[in-house]
Amino acid sequence: MHSGDDDPGSGSSSSDKFLLGFIMANIVGGPHYDDTLRGRTLVLLLREPYNFHDPNAIQVLNIHAHPVGYIERGVAAVLSPLIDDNLITIEAIVPDARKTYRIPCQIHIFARLHDFDAVKVAISRSSLRLITESEAAFTLSDSAAVKATRAETKSKSVDAIFDLLNTNLANKNRAVDILEPPRSIIRTKLLPHQKEGLAWLVRRENADDMPPFWEENNGKFVNSLTAYQTDTRPEPLRGGIFADEMGLGKTLTLLSLIAFDKMSQMGFSKKSRSDRKSVTLGKRPKNEDECSLRTGMKTNATLVVCPPSVMSSWITQLEDHTVPGALKTYLYYGERRAKDTEELKKHDLVLTTYTTLSNESGSMPGKQMEWRRIILDEAHTIKNFSAKLSMVVSGLNAKYRWAVTGTPIQSGCIDLFSIMVFLRFDPFSERKYWRRLVQRPLNQGKEKGLTRLQVLMEAIALRRTKDMALLCLPPKTVEICYVELSMEERRRYDREKGEIKALLTSIYCRRNEGSEYTAMLSSILRLRQICTDSKLCKYQSLHNIANMEGAASSYNPELLQTLLGQLQDGEDFDCPICISTAVDIVITRCAHFFCRDCILTSIQKKNSSGCPICRRKLSESELFSPPEPSETDSGELSSKSETPLSSKVSTLIKLLKESRAHDPALKSVVFSQFRKLLLLLEEPLSEAGFKTSRLDGTMNAKNRANVIEQFQLQGSDSPTVLLASLRASSAGINLTAASRLYFMEPWWNHAVEEQAMDRVHRIGQEKPVKIVRFIAQNSIEERMLLLQEKKKQLPREESSETGSEGMGIADMRFLLDCDRCYDVLLYSHGESGLPINTISHSHGGINLKPNIIGPRNYGKE
Repeated sequence: MHSGDDDPGSGSSSSDKFLLGFIMANIVGGPHYDDTLRGRTLVLLLREPYNFHDPNAIQVLNIHAHPVGYIERGVAAVLSPLIDDNLITIEAIVPDARKTYRIPCQIHIFARLHDFDAVKVAISRSSLRLITESEAAFTLSDSAAVKATRAETKSKSVDAIFDLLNTNLANKNRAVDILEPPRSIIRTKLLPHQKEGLAWLVRRENADDMPPFWEENNGKFVNSLTAYQTDTRPEPLRGGIFADEMGLGKTLTLLSLIAFDKMSQMGFSKKSRSDRKSVTLGKRPKNEDECSLRTGMKTNATLVVCPPSVMSSWITQLEDHTVPGALKTYLYYGERRAKDTEELKKHDLVLTTYTTLSNESGSMPGKQMEWRRIILDEAHTIKNFSAKLSMVVSGLNAKYRWAVTGTPIQSGCIDLFSIMVFLRFDPFSERKYWRRLVQRPLNQGKEKGLTRLQVLMEAIALRRTKDMALLCLPPKTVEICYVELSMEERRRYDREKGEIKALLTSIYCRRNEGSEYTAMLSSILRLRQICTDSKLCKYQSLHNIANMEGAASSYNPELLQTLLGQLQDGEDFDCPICISTAVDIVITRCAHFFCRDCILTSIQKKNSSGCPICRRKLSESELFSPPEPSETDSGELSSKSETPLSSKVSTLIKLLKESRAHDPALKSVVFSQFRKLLLLLEEPLSEAGFKTSRLDGTMNAKNRANVIEQFQLQGSDSPTVLLASLRASSAGINLTAASRLYFMEPWWNHAVEEQAMDRVHRIGQEKPVKIVRFIAQNSIEERMLLLQEKKKQLPREESSETGSEGMGIADMRFLLDCDRCYDVLLYSHGESGLPINTISHSHGGINLKPNIIGPRNYGKE
């Protein structure tokens, strides 16, 4: 599009420059200026190379040339060097100036045609997204010159457009194809559903169809949702969501895809097919280098990004299913990271972690490469679309892009938005369109919202369950074991609950939300610890929580360390920076929790604003680690102390003995969120004659792999009970040697528990699987079950759209029975919040019942 003179947003400032695209940015600092912006307006951008505070500064002026703020630092750091080198000129439009602190704006970028590639490369190396005219989201621009690209089409409702796509998909997907991997690389015979999955993956990568919602009209290409038209045929959407249920062998199918593609590139022409159907691969792209950034960093390697716990699974799968040396693999992790791109080009497969990519600089080769294929394993890791981790992996360059997860939706459909951004599925990768077309109808409870989401998933995702795959797996049963607390445990629980309510009332009256959050988090943990085993709980520290309101101002390091020592025993919160389970956790002077490396990196950045939560200025000396365990703490974990075994531990041992009497070779996995409980269980289980092993987050990858290998072995010398941390063992490992699972306490997010269940109930399991969930009667744990059902409901409120896994104030108030909005529900269902007639009480006994907690019972009598 040529920059004409009829529109201020069309680039009249430089007649030889053309509109390349635009980026979304924020104007910050507005409250510090007298002048303001109103409504939709044009703004002037003034480069300030001699700015004392930031040499990359770009000041924003209103139409009267009065300053109203600055372009945020991250964006200015990318654009300013390009402006200084005279590669680009920029102009901006503010679509809506109602916000005051961070005002969104569209920065339109103009460059000479021969500079287009260089500018694209420079921007692609950052986390910014350049929206060019080849994308449907281009119509989001408020520039009059861009709006001229809208097609004049006949009016058609959005739902009619989705219905048409649904019909086309139904006709297209009617045939079921299968494909065999090359035997020279994959030595394991694939199951029928895996062959079908491989055919689907290969077909998606070789597709030559236009992306969904695009159609050709009189030589023009039009997006039916946005009415955007262009002369250039849009690129196919090569990739998608591989969402088979956990335990169906997705990793082997993906290795087969990599192997098939490698042989295809080597001129492999022999097509191994079954006699059922032949797969149509479609045409190869006309220009194999059309996606290249022309930087010499293009590679045929596949980058697999996964959590650390899953990396060992990929290595094991490579060893078990591929011919040794057939796929050259490189671990881009820890100290072994390559320093240049040439090393990575030598390999077929590069394994790395989300944290590795998130923490390294933009100049590292992992971010510089243009990969042939990127696979995000456990892709729900990026569900918080605003997190740095999510933005980094979405900004990586690749020809094919795959999001792989058995639980694409955990907290709500907002989890899918980040995946749409990663896949670059326009227009749904733009927040405005996602909210209008999908999120808002779902939140309003409209059926069309769910229908649209289903059509979208059908267009880009493959999802098979174990029943659909016809694996003939042994049956899986889930039971809830309601355990009655002992008299001493009940007295302590009730006393603690009363003190907590009084404490929270006091804090609430002082209107200190920061203290309320901290106190609630601590209180929930304490009640849950009592339900599982009182030895986990440091009773004397509760009263100190009341002083948390003044902890930051009075600067009480001992109090902060005490609180952290208590909270680190659980796994209920993630680091707000990396959105992963906190590692080497620290507490700040302002009483917020982070990974040590994450908060150090944050506060050491130039122009850091301090604590990412409250913006209080921080130094490294104001970060506190938990206190070292004392001899008293160690003694409390010994079963030989005078304190008897807890009700849950006694119940667990009784059930394990019953299973052993039935089958001496039977193996079990005991999941808990408390590492101390795993340590506590070792001695009484040993005294009961069980050989145990332990798997928790403190172990490195090598030790974890060794523990899993030993547990999977059969024989009298191998462990029969595995004590496993829930968060560290709920994904990416194979525990099919076991056929019994015990959850010592509930996790509020059902998806994490389901992931853990599928470590056992998966391909390779030969015995019926029985799962027992221990729940303390008349306790906070019963409310956690109800909260789980609430979280299962697909629509989420707009205020919960961060996609974060953490509990909010409303959830915590409900768990602690502090929210009157649930009074009617509790009146109908008893104190526990569950249907009264489904809870059978037996004094001091064990009550096993099928898992009757489900959507049908939620909120009904």
